[in-house]
Order: sequence, then structure tokens, then C-alpha cells
Amino acid sequence: MAEDASNSVDPAPESVQCPVCLKDFKQSAINRHLDVCLTGSTANTSPMTADESAPPVKKARTGETLQTSSSSSSSSSTPMFAMFQSNISKPSERQGKLYAKPNPVTPVSKGVKRGLTEDPEQEVAGQRNEKKGQTNGEVAKDLARRALFTIDKPLAEILRPKSLEEYFGQNKVVGEHTLLRSLLDTQEIPSLILWGPPGCGKTTLAHIIACSSKKKGTSRFVALSATSTSTNEVREVIKQSQNELRLCKRKTILFIDEIHRFNKLQQDTFLPHVEDGTVTLIGATTENPSFQVNAALLSRCRVLVLEKLSVEAMGSIMQRAVDTLGLGVLRPDTDSLIPPHEPVIYIEQQALDTLAYLCDGDARTGLNSLQLAVQAQVSLAQSKTLQGGSAVEIVVKEAHVKEGLQRSHILYDKAGEEHYNCISALHKSMRGSHENASLYWLGRMLEGGEDPLYVARRLVRFASEDVGMADPLALPQAVAAFQACHFIGMPECEVILAQCVVYLAQAPKSVDLYKAYNNVKACLRNHKGPLPPVPLHLRNAPTKLMKQLGYAKGYKYNPAFREPVEQEYLPQELKDMDFFTWNPSE
Repeated sequence: MAEDASNSVDPAPESVQCPVCLKDFKQSAINRHLDVCLTGSTANTSPMTADESAPPVKKARTGETLQTSSSSSSSSSTPMFAMFQSNISKPSERQGKLYAKPNPVTPVSKGVKRGLTEDPEQEVAGQRNEKKGQTNGEVAKDLARRALFTIDKPLAEILRPKSLEEYFGQNKVVGEHTLLRSLLDTQEIPSLILWGPPGCGKTTLAHIIACSSKKKGTSRFVALSATSTSTNEVREVIKQSQNELRLCKRKTILFIDEIHRFNKLQQDTFLPHVEDGTVTLIGATTENPSFQVNAALLSRCRVLVLEKLSVEAMGSIMQRAVDTLGLGVLRPDTDSLIPPHEPVIYIEQQALDTLAYLCDGDARTGLNSLQLAVQAQVSLAQSKTLQGGSAVEIVVKEAHVKEGLQRSHILYDKAGEEHYNCISALHKSMRGSHENASLYWLGRMLEGGEDPLYVARRLVRFASEDVGMADPLALPQAVAAFQACHFIGMPECEVILAQCVVYLAQAPKSVDLYKAYNNVKACLRNHKGPLPPVPLHLRNAPTKLMKQLGYAKGYKYNPAFREPVEQEYLPQELKDMDFFTWNPSE
């Protein structure tokens, strides 16, 4: 019946057979007909003409062809899967009709489904690449590289390493033969606190652990940020982790970025669950964990100190980015490396070196600055081409990189660890009479955005603590510097602070006064029993009663004597005490 009809009619090569009603239709009309035929409607089952506007043909999927029963009429046919059809044609006979190669169809408008035909532009590009001897894989890589120049996603995120082999600069922590490396290889991951400056690889290391866990299926990885996560969300994740461990026998690795943003109460939420192994906590912080992380939580985690990336590590990261982007590197002493795609984009080796040096060990800043510089030059070249100019060779120079950076990226946090590190370095450099180092640390703080009045207050303190009586003029100098900074502010007060710093560094030093007063404090704090009373002859006697009680009796008024006066000024218990030479341990 229907099978005989299908065998007797020899459709045109461009026609396609409906798998439901077994009628032949043009490729441009088959999709619309299937929509009607599969819903059981018989209002429009006749072949459609070629001039009807319809979506292009969609490629049928093997094993999903629908057939109708041979005993049913064409007007009331019910769809039925081919596996239940008793009288069907041979697969070899149907495939020639159902899977006829469609002809190229041009999309009529936006929103209309596109056919499985090759894009004419891609076909022309493919022919051009075939002439050049490029394979399809090389063409795909070229397209991916070009997309990197226009994508909005930061390059640092795109190139985030997924394995330890691509992770540079932290060999002391995760290098070969380290304890952590062996634990990561065996998926025995302890709870960790990753402490380091921005851009050193804390988040990347956590993502590498996540990728390794996903590949081996040993753990579930959940990433949260303390800047936007509430305590209720953390509790919900912990509840899911408990269910995951009970039902699937799979642990959960919980990564908390900027964990120092959680207060002490919020950090206490993790304590019992880290203790019993429900979650493996990995926290990342730029602040000193000793001050910012709960001591109880800190005792349950291993602290890994990630160092600022070296210039060599930054160079390796920049080279990996250049290879991924397909850039050619222009070196002054050797021939340039020509990338395998067009347009040709070059970058000077000096520009890469500048990025490695000026980013202060911050890989995120370096990669994003490289992306900004390349995108700017590509956009400039494209605008020139659109204006009628010829294609130009794109070269990213050192000046372009510096323009993207604007200035050296200085790591300095006015309220964090680096704040105290730099002021300590300044104090110790002045104490060591090293004026060059003192100026350097002063500049490091001011260029990092430090409040000049804070520095001036520290100089006033230094003038008494470390210079003291060796140069009594040091204190007036420091006070004058503070007042001048208060009057004129930054940046004009920079030179005033520099003058004071150099004066204090070159001044003679004496800590006798500082030590003597510390001895006085120790004497008072360590005294046993009631403190000794003030001697009567040293007391003031403004009233008659006080004079009758012996106040000020026997006091010798020093200006009334031409020679030194012999009298006691200390309590009887501390007679002959010399705080300049006394040792509190005695």
C-alpha cells in the first residue's frame, strides 16, 4: 500500500519524504509540514509549493523516524514509531529519500532557523585557507585566537590554569616533591588557608584543585565569595554537603574567597563541619590570617603562604598568553616569530619585559593590561581599514603597555599587612642611619596612597624614641614637618617629609631615654605591695593643716643655693635607683 506507492514514485533529488505520511515534499516545505503532520491535523497534508516561505530543512536524527500504519488511511493517520511498524520499507531505500543532501539555503530573515548548509563566507575562507595549506584544526585555532581580541571576558580569567603544569611561580608551595603536591596528586586535600598578595594565584590554585576533583570524581567543589555570601547560604551549602556525604559517600571542597571578610561569628559556622570532615575548607585571603581568621578555625587548617610572583614567573605567564593569542614577538637581536594567522599582530619583547617588571608580581594586572593594549591597537587598525586605508601591520609597543598601566602597580594596603610592613621598614632604616633606604620606604608608602600625616606622626615618635637626647633638635624638626604637612597636604608635602626623614636618618642616635622610661614602667608594674608614699619634704603645702602635718618640711629650694643641693627625691625604698642602668630582670 503506502510502501508500494513510495517505491513506485521516484522523487526528485531535492525532495524529502515525510516519515509520517510518506509523502514527498520540497526541502523548504518539509519542516512546516511536519509541524502539522505530527500534531495529527489533516487540514494541510498536501505537498507545499516551492514559493511558500518556510524555514530551511532540519536534519533528521537516526532512530527517531516516525511511520504510520499501512492499514490506516492517509487522512486519519496516527503517528507511530518505526519499531512498531510491521510493513516498512528497507532502511537503504528510505535513507536516500529522507537524508538527501540539502542544497544551500540563504536565511531569509533574522530569527528564522538556519539550515545545515555551509556559510558562503566560511566556504570562501576555507578555500583560501586550503590554498595556504591550513587544516581545519588550524582554521579553528585562528578563529579562537581572533575571538580573544574582542571578547569582554578578562584575559586573566580566560587563561586561568587548569593544571599544576601551567601554574607558575609557587614552587615552594606546590613544586615537585613538596608535601602539598603529593597530597593533591592523591586527592588527600586538607583544609587550607591560602594567604598571599593579589594576583599571586590563590584562586587559581583552588580552581586547579576543583578541576582535579571533577576529573577523578572524588569530591564535589563549591565556590563562594565572602563579599556576597550570607551565613544562611553557607549553612545551606553545608547541609547539601552532609547529604552528599551520607548518600553518595563524596566529600565537598568548599572554597571561600576573601575569607577575611567574614566576621568571627560567621567563621565559627565552619568549625564543627571542618572538624568532622563534612567539608574541606579552602580559604583565600590577602590579609594576615593571624589577625583576620578565627584562631579556632586557623588551628584546623594549614596555612600556605603564597609569595609575590617573581619577574621570571611573570615572564613565563606573559609568554603563555602570547602563545595563546598567537602574537609574534619582535626581538631586537633575532628575527620575529610570525604567527600562523592573519592579520599579523606583533608585540615587542621590551613590552613584555615591561609588563613583567611593572606589575609588581600581580599576574591578573599583567594579563589584563596585555589584553587592553592588544585590543586597543587592533581596534585602531580596524578603524583605519574601514576608512579606506590598506591593511596595516599591528605592533604593540612598550609605550602602549605603559599607557594601559598608567603607572607602576604598587602593592600597598593602608589598612592591611603591607601597611605595617612598610612603616616598620622605614623606622628600621632610619634607625640604621641609611638615608637611601629611608627615602625608598617613604616613597613606597606615599606612592601607595598612605596618609602623609600618619607618616609625620611616626617621625615625631622616632625623634624621641631613637634620637632622643643625642640631638634635641630632632623633635622640633619632626613637629615642624607634621605641621607643614597639615598645612599644605599632598603632593607638595612629599619633600617636607623627605627632608625630615633624611635629617632623622643622619642624626646621632640614643635610646637611653627610651630604655630608662621602659625601666620605670617595669618597676611600677612589678612592684609588690602598696606603692611607696611621696616623701613629706617633696609634698606641696598650700594650707596650714598640711604644714602642721609636716608637708614640705625640710625641702631645700635649689635656686637659693649656689652649690648642688643634697636631698632625696625618690622614695626611701628606691633610694640610689638608676633607671638608666637598672635591669628589670634584677
